[in-house]
Amino acid sequence: MINRNINFTNICEQHCSFCAFRRDAGDADAYWLDRDTIITKAADAVARRATEICMQGGLNPEAKLNGSSLDYYRAIVVELKQAFPQLHLHAFSPQEVEFIAREDGLSFAAVVEALAEAGVDSLPGTAAEVLDDEVRRVICPEKLNAATWIEVVETALRLGVPTTSTMLCGHIETPEQQIRHFDRVRSLQQRAIERDYPARISEFILLPFIGEQAPAPLRKRVGRDQPVLADTLRLTAVARLFFGSAIVNHQPSWVKLGLDGAIDALRWGCNDIGGTLMEEHITSMAGAKGGTCQSPADLVAAIGSIDRPARQRTTLYGSLTAQPQS
Repeated sequence: MINRNINFTNICEQHCSFCAFRRDAGDADAYWLDRDTIITKAADAVARRATEICMQGGLNPEAKLNGSSLDYYRAIVVELKQAFPQLHLHAFSPQEVEFIAREDGLSFAAVVEALAEAGVDSLPGTAAEVLDDEVRRVICPEKLNAATWIEVVETALRLGVPTTSTMLCGHIETPEQQIRHFDRVRSLQQRAIERDYPARISEFILLPFIGEQAPAPLRKRVGRDQPVLADTLRLTAVARLFFGSAIVNHQPSWVKLGLDGAIDALRWGCNDIGGTLMEEHITSMAGAKGGTCQSPADLVAAIGSIDRPARQRTTLYGSLTAQPQS
């Protein structure tokens, strides 16, 4: 997939113990992109034949228009869609939906409906971390709890907005907590199928913990800076088996594992190597070594190196071309 990440601000009200991205508004390296800059980045992505913009950012209490958080987010979406109606807008995590709802006193359904009406096509299933509140109380105590993450995602699926799903792995969680996370995501997908919701969870992505630039307490507790590839690969295989036909698309993070590690993950159960990204800040600021951009040709070559067929996909796994070019 040819896509671009736009992390539009690193100013955030929360203080997750694994996050090296967030900043306070007064910090020297805090940033908040204006809408012209966001449009310029999207235009550059279109020039490179992107089909998707993935947009997420920190929870900035000042990000309001007419005193409304929802109006601010909607304005970005409307402007992007008016300029580039062909782009799939994969934007705003369940945590961002919860933040908007909390700031404006709205229901999750009202926020999801408004964002979808403005032009959001799907939600990233990030901010899941581990769907176990014992873990969350340590690594992200200010974030929405596990039940609320599930509620936001189920609301989106019920309203016809697809999502992805993720898990932050390889830190303090136990194998039992990993399986509890898998079970909660699979159960959510099964409910969507049984109740015939108009949308589904399209994929699952393991996100191994990067500790190099993470806040010191968790980094010291985990005791390493980079993921253990073998552990991630074993968990990849377990996830593929556990989700079965409920979630059939599995993607590694080449940003976290490196391209060679992501290719290994294709042998352990993944069927999708991910997108080009073009730029990435959240993981790279934590100290990931995989880079921030891959060309379509590099991704095709990597897939071909293990004699797998490559095809360019849409965000929702429709086929675009047999083989993307550079």
